[in-house]
Amino acid sequence: MVRKRGLYTVTKLTERMAPASDLWCMSYHFSKTLSTDFDAAIAKVTEALKQEGFGILTEIDMQAALKNKLGVDFRKYKILGACNPPFAHQAVTAEPHIGTMLPCNVIVQEHAPGQVEVSAVDPVASMMAVKNEGLGAIAGEVRDKLKRVVEGL
Repeated sequence: MVRKRGLYTVTKLTERMAPASDLWCMSYHFSKTLSTDFDAAIAKVTEALKQEGFGILTEIDMQAALKNKLGVDFRKYKILGACNPPFAHQAVTAEPHIGTMLPCNVIVQEHAPGQVEVSAVDPVASMMAVKNEGLGAIAGEVRDKLKRVVEGL
């Protein structure tokens, strides 16, 4: 729940106060750049997610999709749909329509040969749009797990 109080915005979801202007500046992801090849980064991310209890439900190859659908060349870019079943169950139990925001997306993109960026969605930022206080703790735990994945790469 978000409420304005003068110069501050109170966000119950994150249990903190932030200047109202920061609400629009809040990052919705966290990232890390790796010095490795693209396929090795995919394997490393997949294994790190597994260690935190996530499986990959979907894998979207944006490079192939854009080439196929639009005939354009694009950098190596994959979207991994990561799911942690116990947390997904808690989330859909607390909020029946939360499935519209699942799974947690992790992107792997190559900016230059040997320079691969891995980014994960911040579930707390995503849940700010949902008016359900029961999701706050769940989102916080999932964020902690995803941050450990990215930071540990």
